[in-house]
Amino acid sequence: MESALEEIEFLALSENRVEVLTLLSDGRHTRPELEAETGASQATLGRILSDFQDRSWARQDGSDYVATATGTLVAQGFNDLLDILETERELRGLVRYLPTHAMDFDLRHLADATITTPTQTRPNAPVQRLLDLVEDATEVRAFSHAFNEQNLSVVERRASAGELSFSGVLSRSAVEALASDADLRERLVSLLSAPEATVRVREEGIPLAVTIADGTVHLLLRDETGVLRASIDTDSEAVRSWAIETFDHYWRTATELTVSDLAGSDESS
Repeated sequence: MESALEEIEFLALSENRVEVLTLLSDGRHTRPELEAETGASQATLGRILSDFQDRSWARQDGSDYVATATGTLVAQGFNDLLDILETERELRGLVRYLPTHAMDFDLRHLADATITTPTQTRPNAPVQRLLDLVEDATEVRAFSHAFNEQNLSVVERRASAGELSFSGVLSRSAVEALASDADLRERLVSLLSAPEATVRVREEGIPLAVTIADGTVHLLLRDETGVLRASIDTDSEAVRSWAIETFDHYWRTATELTVSDLAGSDESS
């Protein structure tokens, strides 16, 4: 373990070493090419290439240098570690709010995600990010334990105008919360009457708040008390595949919500 850590330290202490090994793992390079790519001096490159050859990470072939099989392995592994740490730094403040037990994908796929957090001047920024995505989409699929007034308003308006195809799976508690408010119940009835809108109810509950707006996946993150902490959205194909598969599962295990169901709620309220 100690010798492996020493090799990691050897690479980590020099950005030039990492860059040169990565370049050589991608293909042959001459020293002038490496100098142009990295900005390192010829003296620095000489030391780096000599160290790599001592470790059998690189070999010289005429005027070219190229990574060996083990050098390529080290370059790939080290860059994977860098990707993991960069993603961890992005998610560090949010990890306690991530429903990772229900997120069946490699978190590295969130490396390039857009993270939106509330601020003093924009406390509703995560929800606004969602509304912006829904406003621009032509197809929205959602599964959630909650459906806030703003989101419902945008979805209902655009679906009623024929601008949006909407499919949603909501928890029973989310539907009951909407049905208990006369204005929100009216909007939900209007949504159900839209030509390209269907809502289903899942009795078992839904631990996530996920919206698929065309090709973008958006997650709202709340703490254990229900306070909105952040949102994450990404165009990652892997995350999108997970979201669609999860949506399909919830869709199959839910029952359709009808206007008559809400009429019953109206009479009992």
